[in-house]
Amino acid sequence: SVCFVLAMSCYLVSSLPQRGGFQPQGAGNQIPILRYSFEPNPDGSYNYNYETGNGIQVEEQGYLKNAGNPQTEAQVMQGSYSYTGPDGVVYTVKYIADENGFRAEGAHIPSAGAGK
Repeated sequence: SVCFVLAMSCYLVSSLPQRGGFQPQGAGNQIPILRYSFEPNPDGSYNYNYETGNGIQVEEQGYLKNAGNPQTEAQVMQGSYSYTGPDGVVYTVKYIADENGFRAEGAHIPSAGAGK
């Protein structure tokens, strides 16, 4: 009987609603997409951009660099995005991803030589 009471207590405690769990946002909290464009090209290159109602803006282009040369062929993606931070400042990041990896720069991002 003690085991039964203990088992039931554990069951009841574990079935209580959890605090701080996932809180789905209602339809009133959705941010509208003001502009969206994706233009794929037959050669594999593309242009992509969008803007949201809360000021986020994204632009990206992609293409194949040195196509047909297996030694140096590489996919390149470059673009930028901007958003308004909690401090009210608009932050912009420009980036490129290619055979040398991903590199981003922005006024708020420390440079590789900073702190030396």
